[in-house]
Amino acid sequence: MEATLREEERSLYQQALKVFYRAAYVMELDPEIAKILAVPERSLTVRFPVVMDDGRIEVFTGYRCQHSTILGPAKGGVRYHPDVTLDEVETLAFWMTWKCSLMNLPYGGGKGGVKVDTTKLSPREFERLSRRFFYEISDIVGQFRDIPAPDVRTNSQVMAWFVDTYNKTMRRYEPGVVTGKPVEIGGSLGRDEATGRGLAVVTAEACEYLGIDISKATVAVQGFGNVGYFSAKILQQEYGAKVVAISASTAALYNPNGIDVEDLMNYKMQNKGSLVGYPKAQQISHKELLELNVDILVPAALENAITEENADNVKAKIIAEGANGPVTPEADKILNSKGILVIPDILANGGGVTVSYFEWVQNVQCIRWELEEVRNKLAKNMKAAFAEVVKAKQKYGTDLRTASYIVAIGRVATALKLKGIYP
Repeated sequence: MEATLREEERSLYQQALKVFYRAAYVMELDPEIAKILAVPERSLTVRFPVVMDDGRIEVFTGYRCQHSTILGPAKGGVRYHPDVTLDEVETLAFWMTWKCSLMNLPYGGGKGGVKVDTTKLSPREFERLSRRFFYEISDIVGQFRDIPAPDVRTNSQVMAWFVDTYNKTMRRYEPGVVTGKPVEIGGSLGRDEATGRGLAVVTAEACEYLGIDISKATVAVQGFGNVGYFSAKILQQEYGAKVVAISASTAALYNPNGIDVEDLMNYKMQNKGSLVGYPKAQQISHKELLELNVDILVPAALENAITEENADNVKAKIIAEGANGPVTPEADKILNSKGILVIPDILANGGGVTVSYFEWVQNVQCIRWELEEVRNKLAKNMKAAFAEVVKAKQKYGTDLRTASYIVAIGRVATALKLKGIYP
């Protein structure tokens, strides 16, 4: 199986493949099937001009990868960042395939990105770049082909520009071409909180599985963006857990008596996005937060937060991966040997794509669901996915990450065998 690695693939994709191959080995996946699933179906690179406000023309590079369309149209976000690479986009699309499959959604994995520092763009330049990028990839997207969504430094406004650009370009109304849109133009209620809510649901399931009373559990959250905020808020307000530590890029905070998540978010909003100086908690280092003696640790910031260098110092009983790839494969081995239950990203943060699917269903059927219906359907999906993973864990005697991939790979492999290879 290792022979299927392409020479041009670099570290991030290779790291993702390690997990894939481990699951493939445990489940005794047909090597010919593995050969197909280990590589993206399609990757598009576009280079496009944007007229800046001062009349200059800048040329930007963007990507869209469709890793798999075996289960259905590709699905995945678009990120804007100066460090975006094709390797990163292909890796994220690869992860999306398994996330969608694990959540039992009729999607394959996709991802996109533009190499750009958005802080250097004016609002009009930001819009022109977004519209031109979506125009460039419009030949391979569509509500039954590939459905983008928000990711790093993109949001519902960008999705509004995307759908408007697509509809005008194609001369037809197709709101389901993207998800994560504003509610006013076809977005779903509950989408903003979806990833954090889904994480809270599976974390509660994990606590029950381990016999931990979540209402007495302590929580540390790394990252106070959308996922970290809603995860912390819902764990605190709806499950009664005590959130004792929260960090953002600006600072890490700790209060053994608990931090009021809503109050901290209000402070962040009033303090220009910074947590520095928050008076109701002491500032600690980012390293210390990851190593706190808590029941639940939620790494919801960036990749590779926990590596073989610090994994042995982690004391949490449960790690719920809010970010994509926050634990390296080498760290995984150490955490598993310590008996720490790691809820992998493709399960823990699967709530976002699940509610994106709900939005897509509402768009295609021209209906609208109420917020409680969305929340109830999300909880049902997350609990079902967790139960499937635990069942595979017990069957194969492995960890949750490998079990998650076994379930996800199994569904895609079965569909591939049934469809065959055409022509």
